[in-house]
Amino acid sequence: MLACYNATMQLIPALDILGTDAVRLARGNYEQVLFRRPLDTFLHQIVETKPELIHVVDLQGARDGALRYEILERCVSLAGSIPIQFSGGIRSLEVARQVLDTGVARVIVGTAAWDEPESLAKFADALKSQLLVALDVRDGKISVRGWAADTGLSVLDALTRCREARVARLHVTAIDRDGTMQGPDLELYRLICESAIPVVAAGGIRDDADLRELEELGCEGAIMGLGYLARLGISLEGML
Repeated sequence: MLACYNATMQLIPALDILGTDAVRLARGNYEQVLFRRPLDTFLHQIVETKPELIHVVDLQGARDGALRYEILERCVSLAGSIPIQFSGGIRSLEVARQVLDTGVARVIVGTAAWDEPESLAKFADALKSQLLVALDVRDGKISVRGWAADTGLSVLDALTRCREARVARLHVTAIDRDGTMQGPDLELYRLICESAIPVVAAGGIRDDADLRELEELGCEGAIMGLGYLARLGISLEGML
């Protein structure tokens, strides 16, 4: 049985998908696949731990800008009664609603939220608490399109826009820590938690000590990828 993190902050296991496999990438680099396993097999392992929520990212959809509906439906079916938050290829409000109609609990929108000045408010007004806006941060700037493009928008400017649009929740990834097991970027999360918008943190989170530090900073939840593999008893040897 997987040891559960005993705290008020939500621990959310990550399922990243490339093709039809569950994968983990190093710093979002599609050429650096650290872990690969059939989607059904890995999602079943996660479901057996009975998490409160599963974080699903279709990396291929994020990169290509198109929702892969069959992958989405497969994940919803396999997750059963466990809620999912989904990201990857959601480039319009119409597609976001389509995703939610499958039974997904909430959607993460990054690229489409920053495309046009009015986009952020449009998503926030329509989806309310079912929306997480992605702040994917590299070198202090917001990245989009599967982390392949730089918006030039600073973290502080992005936070200002989110407050003005009354965004309900932020999903914040420190890209350079993602898939590294080097620990979370605590300075980044300290800064963002000062915005008073609920924050779900991702990137480099290893263990309970990291989770406690993020909770102390005020994070509402934390995504665990490689660290969750260790909890599942999957060896990380040779991955990093």
